[in-house]
Amino acid sequence: MAKNRFSKQWMRRHLDDPYVKLAQQKGYRARAAFKLIELLDAENLMKPGDIIVDLGAAPGSWSQVARERLLGPDGTLQGRIIALDILPMEPIPGVEFLQGDFREDTTLAALQQALGGQQVDLVISDMAPNLSGIRVADAARMQHVCELALEFAVNHLKPNGALIVKAFHGSGFSQTVQAFKSTFKRVVERKPKASRSESAETFIVGRGLKVTKEPALSH
Repeated sequence: MAKNRFSKQWMRRHLDDPYVKLAQQKGYRARAAFKLIELLDAENLMKPGDIIVDLGAAPGSWSQVARERLLGPDGTLQGRIIALDILPMEPIPGVEFLQGDFREDTTLAALQQALGGQQVDLVISDMAPNLSGIRVADAARMQHVCELALEFAVNHLKPNGALIVKAFHGSGFSQTVQAFKSTFKRVVERKPKASRSESAETFIVGRGLKVTKEPALSH
């Protein structure tokens, strides 16, 4: 009974959420679109001609935003968007989608093959592991996901490229930030207005590579 009541409360709050309503109005697949929009505007990132990799892309709202930002004056897509997720994703015109687990070497190899040697302007990652409710275990899983995104960025970003990842405050967060500071010339932490106040999520933005070798996170 309590669980059912909680579910009803969540649904009511979800339907009353202004960002949910705005996403429906604008045709975005999730309210998360507005988190990315705020991050991009704050950092002046993403423009026509860029090559974008969207990790943890499903259901596709971040790829939708990226597509909008890469449209040229004539309405054609200028640049590339390669999206990846372990879950299937409904097609988005001009977005190349790969389905697979980013933690597996075969998926990473497929993504590298899709890039065809091209360097990337921006990696965006809304990836999060399935959470168990055990805080220490969940923090370790989230740290690992951030580490994988960071390693990918080091190997594939242009020297002045950028990486945006979702992270959770708690155990391992400070180590993740430190790894970013060892890797990028500029690092900022941002919690967009569209991020719910009770959520532990914070987005870390790194810009301009300092190093060209794979970084190591402290464990």
